[in-house]
Amino acid sequence: MKNGCIVRSFFIIEMFEYLKEKFPFPKEKWRKFLGSFERMEVPGKTLLLKEGEVSCNAYYIEKGIVRAWYNNDGKDVTFQFFLENTMFSSLESFKKGLPSMVSFETIESCILYKISKPDVDAFLEEVYENPELRDFFMDALFERIFDYMKHFFSFIKDTPQQRYLNLIKQKPEIIKRVSQHYIASYLGITTVHLSRIKSKILKERLE
Repeated sequence: MKNGCIVRSFFIIEMFEYLKEKFPFPKEKWRKFLGSFERMEVPGKTLLLKEGEVSCNAYYIEKGIVRAWYNNDGKDVTFQFFLENTMFSSLESFKKGLPSMVSFETIESCILYKISKPDVDAFLEEVYENPELRDFFMDALFERIFDYMKHFFSFIKDTPQQRYLNLIKQKPEIIKRVSQHYIASYLGITTVHLSRIKSKILKERLE
C-alpha cells in the first residue's frame, strides 16, 4: 500500500509538471483533478472500450500505446494511435452518453490512469468559470479534432506512400513500435502494399 501511494504521488507530480506547461491552470486545481485518477497496469491487446458501448472514462497514458479502431464490414480498421503523455476517450460518447463509434485497445503493455466522467465534469465546471482556462481547454480539444481531420483529408488528397512518409515525419515512434498490420490498417492499405512502399522508398534513397 505504501509503495502504491509513492507511485501515485510520483505520477501526480510528473503529470502536473507535464500538463502545467500546456495549460496555465492554478496549481491547486490541477492537484485536485489529478488526485481523481486511478492507476492501471494492463497487458497488450486489452480492450478498454468496445465499439457500441458508452464511454464512462477518460485515460492518460504514462507508458505504452493505445489504438482506436472500428469494424468495417468485419474488417478491423485502425483510426488513431495514442502514445505517452496523451489523454484520450471516445469524445462524442463521453460527452453525450452516445454509443462509441470506435473501440480502444492497448497495443503494448501499458500504464494508464483512468478518470470517471463525474470527476471530469466537476473539473470542467471550474474550468468553464474562467474564460482564459476555457479557451486553453477548447484549443486543446480542437487540436485533437484537427488531427482527426488531417488524417481524414489525407485519404482524399495523398497517395498511400505520401501518407506513410507523413507518418514517418510526424510520428516516428509509431513506425518503431507498432506492428506492420496496424500501420497498414491506419494507412488504409494491405501489409503487402506497405511492404512494397517501404521497398520503393529504400530503393529511391539508395539511388
